[in-house]
Amino acid sequence: MGRHDLPSGFTEDQLRAFMKAILADVHALERMLDEDRFESGVRRIGAEQEMFLLDRAGRAWCGADAMMKRLSHPQFTYELAQFNLECNLKPQMFGGKCLSLMEAELQGLMQMAREAAKEMGGGVVLTGILPTLRRSDLTLASMVQNPRFLALNRAISHLRGGEFQFRIKGVDEFEMTHDNVMLESCNTSFQVHFQVGPREFAKLYNCAQAITAPVLSAATNSPVLLGRRLWRETRVALFQQSVDARSAAHQLRGRRPRVNFGDGWVRDSVLEIFREDIARFRVVLATDIDEDPEAVLDRGGVPALTALRLHNGTVYRWNRACYGISEGKPHLRIEARAFPAGPTIVDEMANGAFFFGLMAAVSHEFDDVSKVMSFDDAKGNFVAAARLGLQANLTWFHGREYAAQQLIQEVLLPMARAGLESAKVDSGDIDRYLGIIDERCKRGRTGSRWVLDSLSAMGEKGTKDQRMGALVRALQSRQEAGEPVHTWDLADTGEFEGWKESYVQVGQFMTTDLFTVHPEDVVDLAASLMDWRHIRHVPVEDNEGKLVGLVSHRTLLRLVGQGMRGAERTPVAVKDIMIGDPVTVTPSTPTLEAIELMRRHKIGSLPVVEEGHRLVGIITERDLIRVAAMLFEKHLRETNAE
Repeated sequence: MGRHDLPSGFTEDQLRAFMKAILADVHALERMLDEDRFESGVRRIGAEQEMFLLDRAGRAWCGADAMMKRLSHPQFTYELAQFNLECNLKPQMFGGKCLSLMEAELQGLMQMAREAAKEMGGGVVLTGILPTLRRSDLTLASMVQNPRFLALNRAISHLRGGEFQFRIKGVDEFEMTHDNVMLESCNTSFQVHFQVGPREFAKLYNCAQAITAPVLSAATNSPVLLGRRLWRETRVALFQQSVDARSAAHQLRGRRPRVNFGDGWVRDSVLEIFREDIARFRVVLATDIDEDPEAVLDRGGVPALTALRLHNGTVYRWNRACYGISEGKPHLRIEARAFPAGPTIVDEMANGAFFFGLMAAVSHEFDDVSKVMSFDDAKGNFVAAARLGLQANLTWFHGREYAAQQLIQEVLLPMARAGLESAKVDSGDIDRYLGIIDERCKRGRTGSRWVLDSLSAMGEKGTKDQRMGALVRALQSRQEAGEPVHTWDLADTGEFEGWKESYVQVGQFMTTDLFTVHPEDVVDLAASLMDWRHIRHVPVEDNEGKLVGLVSHRTLLRLVGQGMRGAERTPVAVKDIMIGDPVTVTPSTPTLEAIELMRRHKIGSLPVVEEGHRLVGIITERDLIRVAAMLFEKHLRETNAE
């Protein structure tokens, strides 16, 4: 769990003092390694579960404060957004029934969360990125208002020196700018921990780097962001860009982002990682330090290394080195952060079992993975797995190239089984969890594949908002049933029970596939668009996507009536005839309010804008008639069914 009791701002003197404390912690860590003070010969595993909170319509619900108060449980904690929560599992000794014990504990915690949410009219879902998220959910108003998060946003935005730029290409293309770090809250994960001894750290950390890609390729569950189909594990690209503190100059220089896979193998010890991250990344959070770590060591104690741990929590390696204290003894862990939340708890545990088994097997079979794999291949595999999941081609040891499914089934599952057996993990657990990975590969059905296939099967039925809502409702119901994702039927719009909530706000049914013109365009283009696309209103936007006007069919009719449509006339610009200050709404405007605006102003359309007057959609009389017809039809069906 990260610390939340931090100041909301820092002076330069405070940051310099905190850097001195970080360096003192590094010196103390070095001494602890030299004096062999770490726990060794003990292998524990653990995990952190992040989740989304939902309202009745399956959209993000900013209920974290209410949930934390209702739960009042030490294993639950806040995440960045009010629509996220996290729970932390107790460490388990690696062996025996550790995996099924971890699953049972997680099932119990998630059931507590579901019941608490249900009592308040909400819900909980496990997924890498929530399909129903909207840009309007990602404002600072949705951020948990504690000093740590506010300070982190302020510091990273300051280092960035401008708006955050997002560009991700998949089947669709996602491109936007944003003025805060809240896109990070789109990501939720199932992070697993693997305790290692200090002398074996470099060897095992390198193993984790090598195996992350193939495990991720079988675990992907985040293919959709704000309605766009992108990478199989879009979290990887999104997380890197959402907390990217590099200025434009630093990006041109190739400086590494705070979210990264690394640039090379670890050679000797954990110190290499901590030293490199201190050297590369500026301090963005600070706190008062009341401990002299050297003095603590002198009297035989265990220093907290608070400064080092706080800085380490602001550098987001996909495999992170962690320092911890358990029962009065210091230890080291590798935290694997790349794996998404969901689709079910048993799917997550299967991913964890696969990772743990490979950690045990690869480290036993190879003394130094850097001798059998280049780091560039490990890093390239990671990006390929995030982009394509089981359809990726991966380069394995000794330069052998495989399709991900073939590599997992023919090479890695037998290795993982041997690794779990060597750790004396229960044979029934091994069969169950690795069997799930095997079935996923046989059927080609990961969480991300299920989402994409479901969207494809739905086609153009309903609105985009309905389709995303159907996905979330299906996720929720199948998740609670508990069967692994490879057994799931596809989602369908008929599953979305919350149809009455489907049209409460404008953003739920607005048209987003817009045809627009520029103020300097010739009026004939607007007229042609109306003719070709059978539309009666064309928004006018500037080069930055901001709404500046509206051309209606009535405006064009008046133009024709004035005799200005002849072939010899001087071309008329859109800006000369457009409505310059049209009545607008936002995606969160209630539908009834939009209807009243149309009636009062006697207009047939309402452009939909977000902050900065950025055009995001349009609603028309036709949309409202269609919505009314659908609601009436559903009402009749329900009445007849009764």
